Amino acid sequence: MTPSDGTSPLAPRSPMGALILARLGMERGLAENAVLAGSGLTLAAMEAPDSEVSAEAETAVISNLASTAGPGATWGLDAGCRYHLTTFGIWGFALMSAPTVRAAVDIGLRFIDLTYALTAPYADLDGADLRMTFRTPALPDDVACFILQRDMAAVHTIQTEVLGRGARFRRVTFTQEPASPEAAARFTEVFGVTPEFGAAANTVVFDPGLVDQRLPQADERTTALAQAQCRALLDRRNAHAGLAGQVRDLILARLRDVPSAGEVATALNLSERTLRRRLSEEDTSVRTLVDEVRATLAAEFLASGSLTVAEIADRLGYAEMSSFSQAFRRWHGVSARQFVAARTP
Repeated sequence: MTPSDGTSPLAPRSPMGALILARLGMERGLAENAVLAGSGLTLAAMEAPDSEVSAEAETAVISNLASTAGPGATWGLDAGCRYHLTTFGIWGFALMSAPTVRAAVDIGLRFIDLTYALTAPYADLDGADLRMTFRTPALPDDVACFILQRDMAAVHTIQTEVLGRGARFRRVTFTQEPASPEAAARFTEVFGVTPEFGAAANTVVFDPGLVDQRLPQADERTTALAQAQCRALLDRRNAHAGLAGQVRDLILARLRDVPSAGEVATALNLSERTLRRRLSEEDTSVRTLVDEVRATLAAEFLASGSLTVAEIADRLGYAEMSSFSQAFRRWHGVSARQFVAARTP
């Protein structure tokens, strides 16, 4: 597991992370326009199906929260406790079904761009210990502290949901110092251990007795399927350039009434023949892109647990459940209900 340099531009992300932050701020007295100031976001837009936000927009929301909370606040920890496995969709499903903690960490970092992390985390070995290190973002101190608290607390939340409430890190370190005894106590409450403050790096070290222990919901076939879906989703989010990316956007805008090749060509001011030729040069077609979008979203919706199978079928434009069921089995090799059952404790 090699660290990234943390300088690559981040892919667009699900709005769920920004929604969690906005709702936290509003619960604490901020108006919607105050918590979303400078982000270009609205709650209505973020709640729309299949919307995405930029990392910059999410950072603007964090900046508003950090400014309101004031120096030394622990709102970042509070936010991190709200990032559950289901918050992350198919990424969370891939971790939950991984064989061990070590494998889950590896999977999580390979597909880190599907999360809301802004700390460019990486994992390495500290002697025999598996350690995750979180880089301090190059942002104002209050914003960087909020992000570090959130990202590290979210990892603890995920570990607890995978292994159970008794799971604890062996060690937690922060470069920052707590502003007060009350703040220090909140850190201890969240992590279950008292962090080392004023340390050289921001890290969590996993209990060596848990790192290679088989996870309760481990399933090699399921995690392989979920990882394939993570890759497909990441490719879709990174597909900003090229004709295929424009076609995906048109498909996403009309999931319940998927456009034909002719309609796509008209929308892009191309002849249907030119559309087919140019997509062929990108090794794809309208039909293939429709299948890719539907397959990816079906798996992500099921993994999130936010919609029933019937609701997903309707959202993806299937008038008959039988047609959706056949398509899902063709895409993923299992039925939609088997996919759901595999993630149910």
